[in-house]
Amino acid sequence: MELRTFFERLAARCDQTGASLCIGLDPDPTRLPRHLGSGPEAIYRFCVEIIEATADHAAAFKPNLAFFEAIGVEGWHVLDQVLRAVPHDVPVILDAKRGDIGSTARMYARSLFDRLRAGAVTVNPYMGHDSVEPFLEFERNGTYVLCLTSNQGAFDFQLADDLYLRVARRVREWNTRGNCGMVVGATKPQFLTSIRAIAPEIPLLIPGLGAQGGDLEATLAAAPDAPPHHLLFNVSRSIIYAADDASFGRQARVAARYYLDRIQRARRKVLGLGTEGAEE
Repeated sequence: MELRTFFERLAARCDQTGASLCIGLDPDPTRLPRHLGSGPEAIYRFCVEIIEATADHAAAFKPNLAFFEAIGVEGWHVLDQVLRAVPHDVPVILDAKRGDIGSTARMYARSLFDRLRAGAVTVNPYMGHDSVEPFLEFERNGTYVLCLTSNQGAFDFQLADDLYLRVARRVREWNTRGNCGMVVGATKPQFLTSIRAIAPEIPLLIPGLGAQGGDLEATLAAAPDAPPHHLLFNVSRSIIYAADDASFGRQARVAARYYLDRIQRARRKVLGLGTEGAEE
């Protein structure tokens, strides 16, 4: 049976890989291995080699649009070609964090879902329901709404007066088509229990596990009953920049395997299964 929705595809992919690891593609021109050269072609070669090296460990890939937009009009062509390099059975989340009035949001949604063929996107809910609804109208796609992000600035607004909990309530209300998700950082696992109490059925995209020092075990412990695809852990820099020379693809694969194993072991521990059977 063909899997219709993004979250159905993601669940199947998590089952296939054995863990819910999302690999972020953030190609910073200043950090590319020197042998690749510079410019759009270097970014394309970098991303494609990362994809080829890590795809069998990835439940999803998450390109960050900013790194492609920053190189100008050619960046859109590079992004399109990079997305074509992702295997068909691996879902793609475009990290766009869009959020604008309804008519503009509708154009953003068409751009990301129709033109770039994203499986899911990230959006900012600050402007309210009418800025998110155009994305939710794409019923087969996923829309991850920013709820509690991994950066320090989350304390400025999201954690002030429990705004993140109000977002969680709204996302639960907006999830009439079953295609909403939320972004919740692994750097703040102490708040996850409250989020899950409000919206336990909402899948989470969880950044901050690698370079930002997020707490994998505490995050899993806060949601022990969540299916794997409801806790999708994104790792970007710690995988794609595992090496800065010609071995970068091979080392990215090693790093991806490391995080996949960590997720497997931590999940088994939280479920009281020990670590027997987890890959080393």
